[in-house]
Amino acid sequence: MSAHQYDEGHTVAGWTGFVVATAGAVVLGLGVCTASVTTLAGGLAIVVVSVLVTWALHLTGWGKPPGRRPREQWGWRVRDLAARDGHAGCVGCRLAGRGRGVERTAEAYGVVVAAGGGEPEPAAAGETGR
Repeated sequence: MSAHQYDEGHTVAGWTGFVVATAGAVVLGLGVCTASVTTLAGGLAIVVVSVLVTWALHLTGWGKPPGRRPREQWGWRVRDLAARDGHAGCVGCRLAGRGRGVERTAEAYGVVVAAGGGEPEPAAAGETGR
């Protein structure tokens, strides 16, 4: 469980993309310092690879959908099992052809919304919220 009170979206996909993009930025900086077009092109290629790696990991369930999720799904190593169908409002899923015309609700993620519009509560085991 994390120490913060909000799901900030830290995921395997996000951290992997960050590390690869940082390596690309370092190579780009080296290319600027050495005035090497080849090194600049290599750095840009690494940055593009970081985007593709992050996207691929998101589509395989190692990213997170936009919006709030139940507390037990906040961990960055929790795999998103709904990724196969695509996430509503997710540009990456739409680019992959997933989630077109699919409107996700809290019930689809196993969340029961309190009647007063308060904080969502996780659904009990076996309860779908319907």
